[in-house]
Amino acid sequence: MGKLVGDHLQCHYHGLRFDSTGRCVRIPGQDRIPAAAKVKTYPVVERYRWIWIWMGDPGQADPDQITDFHWLQDENWGAKSSYLHVKANWQLVVDNLLDLTHLAFVHESTIGNAALAEHAVVKVTAAPSNVVVTRWIVDQPAPADLRQSRRLREQRRSLADHRLRAPAFLRLDVGATPTGTGAPEGTRVNGSACATSMPSRRKTETTSHYFWGQAHDFDVKNQETTNKIFEQIQSAFFEDVEVFSAQQRNLDLMPNAPQLDINADSGVIQARRILDRLTARSKPRCG
Repeated sequence: MGKLVGDHLQCHYHGLRFDSTGRCVRIPGQDRIPAAAKVKTYPVVERYRWIWIWMGDPGQADPDQITDFHWLQDENWGAKSSYLHVKANWQLVVDNLLDLTHLAFVHESTIGNAALAEHAVVKVTAAPSNVVVTRWIVDQPAPADLRQSRRLREQRRSLADHRLRAPAFLRLDVGATPTGTGAPEGTRVNGSACATSMPSRRKTETTSHYFWGQAHDFDVKNQETTNKIFEQIQSAFFEDVEVFSAQQRNLDLMPNAPQLDINADSGVIQARRILDRLTARSKPRCG
């Protein structure tokens, strides 16, 4: 509720001003400023059109550990980002983004179709701090939204590569190329790609901050194209938020209900194991 006055942050209530170190530099009506007049500060870095804040020990803040989301500010990509407030635990968001089979059902009229669940070749690779889920859909029709583009409509080999960097930074690389041109070997001939970047952060046990942005490597200077793709993805994310919220309500009603794992959960299971290890490592030891 305060405001910025030069490089100082002014309190809305009594007009006290603080500098970037958290030290009070002005108190209206008095010259002496008590040494205790200071607020806690946190290291921040501006990168990829986002502000990254380190909430832990300031001495351990390392900007080099920020996940690469360069698409959002790369001149060779068109990009746009936004924010959603989610009434669900942040792990439900992570689960959703590591398992794209839900696109066949939650988003069947927009960015998904049955091929994503029925005709996908899925590979899961796990490392100590990340999970990669690669999904190939070969020689199948494109989803409804993609069929609006003649260029994408004619491409019949699709890739969805989703990567989790623990604890909650996700990158989705989604593209399409003509079948038989060597895409699985890394060659995207006459292909198109969209990258969606999503850091998710816990707010409370049952609410989350959901930052996201999308980028595309075709028609990059056309703001109308960027806005259209953004609106398509945003509509799908609105559908996802409804699912997250419903899942959380069910979990609140039955906190210890049994859960069943299926093949589609492979990436999710690996991610949960990594998060469990990180949580156990961060807990203080007694004795």
